[in-house]
Amino acid sequence: MSAKKILMITGDFTEDYETMVPFQTLLAVGHKVDAVCPGKKAGETVATSIHDFEGDQTYTEKRGHNFALNASFAEIDPADYDALVIPGGRAPEYLRLDKDVIASVKHFFDTGKPVAAICHGAQLLAAARVIEGRTVSAYPACRPEVELAGGTYAEIAIDGAVTDGNLVTAPAWPAHPAWLSQFMKVMAGEASGALAA
Repeated sequence: MSAKKILMITGDFTEDYETMVPFQTLLAVGHKVDAVCPGKKAGETVATSIHDFEGDQTYTEKRGHNFALNASFAEIDPADYDALVIPGGRAPEYLRLDKDVIASVKHFFDTGKPVAAICHGAQLLAAARVIEGRTVSAYPACRPEVELAGGTYAEIAIDGAVTDGNLVTAPAWPAHPAWLSQFMKVMAGEASGALAA
């Protein structure tokens, strides 16, 4: 696959693994990834949080790392990118209030470019109103938002992922192998129709 230019939209208290792992993995296989956050510039950081599954009724949350941004949100043009990655965590909850973030997300759907969203990343998809009629996985607590936005919630294993056209989604970081594999297939033009794993 030829190298792609990928945009990652993230923010404070993004989920640590869901940000660091795809960022580093996509770089490792030769892609260029620009990680941006509204209101922050290249070289600044976002705080991450670690969400874990320890037998409670929902995930636990701990402070993670400082993740360094390598591009400035105010200076990017979504049209310059081949694909979009939306990590989960708490960041999507507030990022969905930013009209420029919403416009950026819509661009990738309007143009049919590959999009990978994981966990609470579905909150951005729902707010951008881009999942009507689509099959979408997300953290189970986001199921109502997926359904209220007209999507079909994919009830899959926590380590699974689902592809619907240009969109690849997964419930949480244990799905990284399936999620990133399917995303790379979509970017390479090898995926068609629905694919679940």
